[in-house]
Amino acid sequence: MTVYIHHLETSVPETHYEQPFACELMQRNVSERDAVKRVLRSIYHNSGIRKRHSVITDFSGSADPPLFFNGDGTGIAPPDTRRRNDVYTREARRHFTDLGEKLLRNTPGISKEDVTHLVTVSCTGFFAPGPDYFVVRDLGLRSTTQRYHIGFMGCYAAFQGLKMAHAFCQNDPDAVVLVLCVELCTLHLQFSEDTDAMISASVFADGGSGALVSARTPSTHGPAPLEMRSFHSDLTSEGESDMAWTIGNHGFEMRLSTYVPEIIRTNIGPALDTMLSGTGLTRSDITRWAVHPGGRAILDKVQEALELDDEQIAASRTVLREYGNMSSATILFVLKELVDAYRAPEPQTVFGMAFGPGLTIESGLFRIAPAPDES
Repeated sequence: MTVYIHHLETSVPETHYEQPFACELMQRNVSERDAVKRVLRSIYHNSGIRKRHSVITDFSGSADPPLFFNGDGTGIAPPDTRRRNDVYTREARRHFTDLGEKLLRNTPGISKEDVTHLVTVSCTGFFAPGPDYFVVRDLGLRSTTQRYHIGFMGCYAAFQGLKMAHAFCQNDPDAVVLVLCVELCTLHLQFSEDTDAMISASVFADGGSGALVSARTPSTHGPAPLEMRSFHSDLTSEGESDMAWTIGNHGFEMRLSTYVPEIIRTNIGPALDTMLSGTGLTRSDITRWAVHPGGRAILDKVQEALELDDEQIAASRTVLREYGNMSSATILFVLKELVDAYRAPEPQTVFGMAFGPGLTIESGLFRIAPAPDES
């Protein structure tokens, strides 16, 4: 039975910051030392990012009180974890609901009464009743909708949501599943001279993405559907301490070691070959690549290791440039970029991959093709 991603949607906060502006802020507030300022300039200049969206509205004139900065850009005492999570609770609920509304409004032939399962994904905050509860209430879904929440798995967690949706639809041909990912990473901004912390602050951003999944025959109207072919999980033998989250008194503390890109480079080829070994495909059969843009160095190392040309990885670089790294939400942005750009008369095979704490490599094989002729 073929299971489809019928539609993909995204949602970002209205506020966004250009990368040079963010760099200036961090130079002013992280350290007085010229050596640290030079490191910050290098990190931001070489990030491959133009702008990032954020729920931090300290410079909009509407933040009362501000979270991190006065209006002149000088820092204030960092908020504790509770205050950061209060903002997450309010803003995440809004984005989860917005994504669900968009998916149902823009997927022909499917209404809220059809939804049987809901999977929400996030690692940047907590509240209960959780986002799954409020999506059902806010969208007016059936109270019997089966609800699941995937928390604290990091940048690869969207694949976990898609795998769950795929399994539900394989088990029940009538299942209709909403998969919604929302991450508000900038709420956990840290002012630290630690290089790993400075890199994290330069790449992470806020945003949400969602997918509507079912085994129903897709509509011939709108974007081409994504066929979900297979998924694969792998753990590297190194990297357990190089990508990690911990909960501190002043937000969640993210460790993104400078070794991560090299760990990915040495492991991505074998992981890819292991997954393809059961599909009958080879690397040359893959026409498009959806690589989680965890950072410019990660994309550079994946492109080098897999010998990809610039066009093959262009969607990932576009998402990194325009949105930064939104943790679990990011890979669906990349898939949407590929689907929206699809113009070819023939199907395209897409290999998607994302990386997370552990170090974990999650991947999925998809096929973009025109919707089957319903006649």
